[in-house]
Amino acid sequence: MRGDDIADRLVDFAVRIFKLCARLDKPDTVKYIRHQLFRSATSVGANYEEARGAESKADFIHKMGVAYKEMRETIYWLKFIRRSELIPETKLNDLNNEAEEINAILIKSLKTARSRK
Repeated sequence: MRGDDIADRLVDFAVRIFKLCARLDKPDTVKYIRHQLFRSATSVGANYEEARGAESKADFIHKMGVAYKEMRETIYWLKFIRRSELIPETKLNDLNNEAEEINAILIKSLKTARSRK
């Protein structure tokens, strides 16, 4: 089915974030960051799936826009974790790259959908 590749990739990404969050077992302040990262990262795939079942082009564009925003937030929290040295940078490189690649795919999908509107 169309979109299955990216959908599977989003699930794999969310699982990787889940495993990363399990390693963030520090004080209450880190729990907040862990919660925000987990929420935004898992929301990307959920919103993508909602977009796949959209009732109209406008609905698709809106839900893809939400997925894109959630990925931007996820990228922010990954940068925050890297810069605050909560997790060694080498452990985050692949995850950061995947987040940026998925983000580029979401941007391209949004641009294509908007141009066809």
